[in-house]
Amino acid sequence: MVAPSTRNQAPLAKRNKRLLMVLSVVVVGMVGLAFASVPLYRLFCQVTGYGGTTQTAVAAPGQIFDRVMTIRFNSDTSSSLPWDFHPSQKAVEVKIGAQGLAFFEAHNLSAETVTGSAVFNVTPLKAGKYFTKVACFCFDEQTLAPGQSVDMPVTFFVDPLIMDDPNMGEVKTITLSYTFFPADAGEEPDPSRQTSSLMLQAGSDVTVN
Repeated sequence: MVAPSTRNQAPLAKRNKRLLMVLSVVVVGMVGLAFASVPLYRLFCQVTGYGGTTQTAVAAPGQIFDRVMTIRFNSDTSSSLPWDFHPSQKAVEVKIGAQGLAFFEAHNLSAETVTGSAVFNVTPLKAGKYFTKVACFCFDEQTLAPGQSVDMPVTFFVDPLIMDDPNMGEVKTITLSYTFFPADAGEEPDPSRQTSSLMLQAGSDVTVN
């Protein structure tokens, strides 16, 4: 006769093996999710404007409202980038749906050609999905020769859909912030790619402060 403990060991071992397989699948899935989470998060932010991520468009929609939004500008520079970078104006006032234009100034303080790349966001964060850029120096890396100074433009508009969002009714000011970092050291600077060659025009519905 087989002892009861021996009979119980077989089902227990089978259950333990099944549990181990399930846990292994969970661990593998979590590792895969960790690798995929960054691009998925970026895509989510781009689509929804979450985290202050702005949108892009080829042109303003053409539908302009009388409601005015104040757009303020902020700038920061990485300590490892030898540039002086700041907005040319503190703020502009633009009507909802109208195309706005602002400039940032950058000056290479070093004796070497330096390439920088800008990251950006807007506050309040919930305004990200309504703040839309038409053209921006932040779309590409920027290369400055030793001692070179450039004016870097950004054209934008506030999406008229903001008028239909009850959570945005109290928002009267949006702050656009940029931070410049050195570009990857492995990439060769392209001196021919200069921001000063960008030709942009502003509409009449913009007031510069």
